[in-house]
Amino acid sequence: MDPLELKSAIREWARDLGFTDLRVCDTDLSDYEAGFLSWLEAGHQGSMSYMDRHGLLRFRPQELVPGTRRVLMVSRDYLPPESTGPSEVLGDPAKGYVSRYALGRDYHKVVRKNLQHLAKRISEATGPFTYRAFCDSAPVYETGLAERSGLGWKGRHSLVLNRSGGSWFFLGALFVDIELPVDEPVTPHCGSCTACIDVCPTGAIVADGVVDARRCISYLTIEADEDIPEELRPAMGNRIYGCDDCQLVCPWNRFARKTGETDFHARHGLDAPDLLELFAWDEETFLSKTEGSAIRRIGWRRWRRNLAVAIGNIPPDHRRAGSAVALLDASLGEAGEQVDRHIRWALTRLRG
Repeated sequence: MDPLELKSAIREWARDLGFTDLRVCDTDLSDYEAGFLSWLEAGHQGSMSYMDRHGLLRFRPQELVPGTRRVLMVSRDYLPPESTGPSEVLGDPAKGYVSRYALGRDYHKVVRKNLQHLAKRISEATGPFTYRAFCDSAPVYETGLAERSGLGWKGRHSLVLNRSGGSWFFLGALFVDIELPVDEPVTPHCGSCTACIDVCPTGAIVADGVVDARRCISYLTIEADEDIPEELRPAMGNRIYGCDDCQLVCPWNRFARKTGETDFHARHGLDAPDLLELFAWDEETFLSKTEGSAIRRIGWRRWRRNLAVAIGNIPPDHRRAGSAVALLDASLGEAGEQVDRHIRWALTRLRG
């Protein structure tokens, strides 16, 4: 099989495995290095020390996996067919908003497993070859690889956008030592639109394609293990795990497809959960309800910290405010001093 025929076959095999698209690029990401170093110098990484630790390795695939010649970039739609839409949840202060990517099974496992299956299928056609599969699991700059491969372009919110599918898709990368024809990058199509910058609740998008993680709700609720800054808590509203505001407002997402992958469908009613019910979970219940989910990685205490902030944003005159005060009062001392600090803040807010 010549390289062009092999590439065509690989794309078909990828679709058979549930991937929306597959494109091929080389390993040259040098154009992105200066911007990343400036981002680090500004401290935008917050407490994500691994960003400094791995340095420029994320832009050098051939160093991460010696012998890599090409990168097979795949996308996979994840927007679930929820029973309750995002705007309805965000508009109800007694409910909690979970980023749509985290409603189902942990995407790292799903995407990597299918990339492994793809590699096996390729080896059946070519014989043994060197490869390694990634999905947000190592120092790999997937955004740049997606741009170079033509899967999409980096939007102002820093996520990859595609004209036929918006941004509601996961990315995966298969590093290979096979020489394949590369695809051409696509041109950006954000135009003069600044909807994502304008809508960000905490003003985290500080420049075109630049996010200050220290202000980003996704970082604050998932990556940060420190106290959530008090000045940012009111703007977080009822977002308890991640934030999709920049995607929800993006005009390109009117073309987004709902996923047919049942692994990405909402579990345990997390598409529109009751905040007080979630806060009442003990650690054992949390571990049970989040088994196989990306949410589990933040742990029960950080989960409670996030929930305390969201509950503190329930208006004092809301019908659930009294129940919220009773629940929070009874929970002091259960999950450690950090959670207690957030509970006391919430109680002050609820009591007006």
